[in-house]
Formats: sequence, structure tokens, C-alpha cells
Amino acid sequence: MFDAQSQAEERPAVCPAHAQADHPPVKPARVGILLANLGTPDGTDYWSMRRYLNEFLSDKRVIDYSAWIWQPLLQLVILSKRPFSSGAAYKSIWNEEADESPLMTITKDQTAAIKKLMVERHGDDVRVDFCMRYGNPSTKSKVREMAEAGCTKILFFPLYPHYAGATSATANDQFFRALMEEKWQPVARVDEPYFDDPAYIDALAQSIERAYEAAETKPEKLICSYHGVPERYLREGDPYHCQCQKTTRLLKERLGWDDTQIITTFQSRFGPEEWLKPYTVEEVARLAEEDGVKNIAVCAPAFSADCIETLEEINEEIKESFEEAGGEHFTYIPCLNDDPAHIDALSGLIDRNLKGWLD
Repeated sequence: MFDAQSQAEERPAVCPAHAQADHPPVKPARVGILLANLGTPDGTDYWSMRRYLNEFLSDKRVIDYSAWIWQPLLQLVILSKRPFSSGAAYKSIWNEEADESPLMTITKDQTAAIKKLMVERHGDDVRVDFCMRYGNPSTKSKVREMAEAGCTKILFFPLYPHYAGATSATANDQFFRALMEEKWQPVARVDEPYFDDPAYIDALAQSIERAYEAAETKPEKLICSYHGVPERYLREGDPYHCQCQKTTRLLKERLGWDDTQIITTFQSRFGPEEWLKPYTVEEVARLAEEDGVKNIAVCAPAFSADCIETLEEINEEIKESFEEAGGEHFTYIPCLNDDPAHIDALSGLIDRNLKGWLD
């Protein structure tokens, strides 16, 4: 399990060589690697859920309606009801032993695995940690910790394979805001989306091959279910839809399949607008009712770690939609999480971005 405190290996601050004796001590320079994911509530109770949902749904990158219209609706209607339903959903998947969400548990495991590889390759010249865009640990707090630990350079790595304004961009926004508050601002790099990275595609393919081999009844079709966004975002220039389609195509080619065996769908629609289609919850029902498809598998390539959208929405709500429409066998293929092939792929991307900093 990842322990942020144990990794500090506090290197004492010292007076710089050639400086006067009364010069403030300075920590030896290090490179920070800051992983970032979406976030999670601190608990499943009403107030924990309300704080988390308020931060999330107040983000203009997520809901870009006018604040004059959106905020009264959010504060007076949505946040008076939704914390209860969302809290119940989180409670159904909550890691009771660690008293945290699965996303938090998995992100800690991913960070620990990446830290191990980075330290093996680069020694204590690197510091690896993680933050959440919403909730805790905050991006601001982790940037501050890295600066205090002597990180004069930080590689910021959003754990989103695909770029979207509502995911990668808002994570970057928060990182840049945190940098704005640093007196001695670290040099920064941001990892680019990795939706078509060969190692990532191969890790996905391996997970699907294992799931198919283990399935009692071989799925007739694989549904690649991506988190949805309003269709309007595509027209406004967001590349997310195109990147998702490319991931599915590359995955199909890596598996050696044809178009009849794999499709792209989108989930988690919220609000009155049309979102990217087809909607997963409707498409799985249509496959069962109209096409007679009785055995399917569902994976979620846009999620680097299992979370509420996969463990509860896919494996409960979407599964139920399929079965109620006459489907018989539903296989959910977990996210890559801390699978060794996934960790190797992420570490390879990190090393690529560290070139020139640790060479």
C-alpha cells in the first residue's frame, strides 16, 4: 500500500555551496512525478457527498452552463437530493476495511507500483505521489508538498488515456493554479493523452484475452463503454470522441477481430442535452432485444481505475438493462488498475516524459 509519508526520505536542507553562512537552507533538487485522477468523496454520508458533488458539479469544465442558471438549480435542488442517491451507490462498492472508495485504494496501489519502478530506475532523485482533481488529496496540497521536498521539476500525469475538457483539461487547470501559488515555481511538464500508445493498447488486449479465456460462455460481442460527454463538445473541437473511436479500432486490430465483434458506446449521461451515442445502457438492451445477442462483455478503456462508473453503473445498472432485455451472460472486464502490464505502460510514458531531466 502506498504511503506518501514513507517516500519522503527527507533529504535535509543544506546551505548551498559558495553561499554565505546565513543563507537559508535549500533542499537538494529532485524531480516530482504527480499522478492525478478524478477524485472521490471522503465518505458516503450526506455532507461528504455534498462537498464532493458541489466541487465536481461547480467545475465549469464539467458543466458549462451560466452560473446564474446552474448554481441555483445545483444548490437548491440537485444537492438537496443527489447526495443521498450517490451516497447509496458509493456505499454499495465502498472499501469498508480501508474506509475509502475503490478508486482511492486502486490509485494508491498504482502509485506504489509506479514509485517502485521509478526508484529502481532513478533512485531518490524522484518523488512519486498522487492527487485528486476533486476531494482529497488535493492537487494544491501535493504540489506544495513536492515543492517543500525540493522538487524543482514536476511531471504532471493525468490518469486519463483520452483527452477531454472535462477530465484532462480541468486536471491541468488545477495543477497550473497550484503552481501559481508557489514562490519558487517548479518547472512543469504535462503528459499527453495515451489513447493510442502501443503498450496501453496491448495491456487492454491482454486483459480482454484473459477475460475471454476465463468466461464460461464466450461473449458474442465486446462493448467498449467510454464515459460520455455532451455531443456539443465534439462540434466545439473536443477530440475525445475521435480518440475513443481510435482506441477501439486499435484494440480490434490488436485482437485480430472484425467489426462484428466489438463496438464503441458511451455511458453516464447527465442533464437534458444529447450526449455522444450510442448510450451504453440503451445499446446493450437493443442488442439483446433486436439482435438476439445473449452473451456480451463490457470493458471501460477510458478509466484507468475501477470506480463508481464501472463498479456500480456498468456492473449493476447496465448489466440489469441487458438482462431485463433478455440477455443471459454479462461479463464485466475490470479496468487495468495496477495490472503489471498497465504499470509498465504508464512507467514507459513517464520515462519518455522525463528525458532531459534525469539523463
